[in-house]
Amino acid sequence: MLCIAMRYLKQKDLAEDAVQEAFIKAFKNIESYDGETTFGAWLKRIVINQSIDHYRQLKYHEDIENHALEVAEEENSWEVEEHISTEDIKKCIDNLPEKYSTILKLYLMEGYDHDEIGEILHIKANNSRIQLHRSKKLLKEQLKALRYERFA
Repeated sequence: MLCIAMRYLKQKDLAEDAVQEAFIKAFKNIESYDGETTFGAWLKRIVINQSIDHYRQLKYHEDIENHALEVAEEENSWEVEEHISTEDIKKCIDNLPEKYSTILKLYLMEGYDHDEIGEILHIKANNSRIQLHRSKKLLKEQLKALRYERFA
């Protein structure tokens, strides 16, 4: 759970605080666990929500747009060139502005769909799609720049 919190908070002490608060929330609300998902998945969602809430409490957060926008067309291909490693991709995601990296992490690493991301971030599902589209575009630009750096 600490690794999950670190994805969003990037500082061990902040992530530890968020995980501790998430565990407290989980134990206080254990009666709301309905058994429809595994306990680990239920707890993971609490940790993610707590990490994002914790981050929002810090003054570093850029506001995520929460107004009606047209749905951006999603590209299905997430393929990258063979010479780019998973670590390269993670570093590029971490270098994106927070609102973009958060969407990518929730979608790619945590496996949430746009409705779930919308619930977690308190935005509309359409906004999640748009932010993901923009995030992917920025990520591709960073990966392209990384490619030119390596072969220059």
